[in-house]
Amino acid sequence: MIRPVTEKDIPACVEVIRKSFLTVAEEFHFTKENAPRFTAISDNEGRLSYQFHVEHRPMYAYVDGDQIVGYYSLFSEGNNACELNNLAVLPAYRHKSIGKQLLEHAEKTAAALHCTVMHIGIVEENRVLRHWYEENGAVHTGTKKFDFFPFTCGYLQMPLPKIMEER
Repeated sequence: MIRPVTEKDIPACVEVIRKSFLTVAEEFHFTKENAPRFTAISDNEGRLSYQFHVEHRPMYAYVDGDQIVGYYSLFSEGNNACELNNLAVLPAYRHKSIGKQLLEHAEKTAAALHCTVMHIGIVEENRVLRHWYEENGAVHTGTKKFDFFPFTCGYLQMPLPKIMEER
């Protein structure tokens, strides 16, 4: 079940993000020394709390029983665009369509917020993830290399369906 995140969920969401992104960090050898800003290393309760209380980001959790096993948030960029942040599924729950359900939920949520496009940032070298997003309708739009990351940032976007307003 996907539901909105509450303030008391923030610690569990941080753990889902850390554990989920840690598999990427391990695969590509990201460490606190060479990638201190990488999500698995840098995300913390303070950051998510700020996004929740100050930025008022839409945040959603996938819950199995009483355990949060998946997460995502949206950030409004203005101009009818938003960014999908930290779509994450705990490793033990992967390959069960939870990621796809979260992505589809994010698309519908963003469209309901009048966004016409959703931007996504990934580790470009993670070909499996890029392929997954492309299979699910995202279009690769480019890359950028930053000095503070030992990887290339890849960018994708998803056009969103227009939601018909009820009369």
